[in-house]
Amino acid sequence: MKLYSVKDNEFRPYGRVIDGYDFSELLTVLKDSTPCPENGTVYVTSDEKLESLKAAKFLRDNIYGRMPIQIGYCNGHNTKLNALEYHRDSEINIAANDVILLLAKKEDINDDYSLDTSKAKAFLVPAGVAVEVYATSLHYAPCHVNNEGFRVAVVLPNENRDLNSRR
Repeated sequence: MKLYSVKDNEFRPYGRVIDGYDFSELLTVLKDSTPCPENGTVYVTSDEKLESLKAAKFLRDNIYGRMPIQIGYCNGHNTKLNALEYHRDSEINIAANDVILLLAKKEDINDDYSLDTSKAKAFLVPAGVAVEVYATSLHYAPCHVNNEGFRVAVVLPNENRDLNSRR
């Protein structure tokens, strides 16, 4: 499998790099306050520490059009493509470490809900980079690049929050 960068044109059908905001505070909290299991991964959908940061307001107002959001994390060690999922909205991933996203297109799902994995592509997300993964992109837990593992903030709309609650 060829490894592309999220900064390559090959990433354009799957998502985009989010420029123009410094996520360093969020990445510091992610590194200092969230566990990274030595085996497997952990996914937490909503973390109050991450959601209380200035980055949450930027993401809510500028990426999600003031819709309520949740900010959680996916951390750990992974080297496999053993599942894929998609959402009704874009997902934002903010990488604290270099990670690899394995992505495919929702339109490539067969009638029997299977997918020819040769259609999946690998994309390197450098540490500190935020990407929007489009709702039409199949994805799952990132893959780690080194023995350190990975930490990635995961941002999605939060359908359980009142639209009138604005942080």
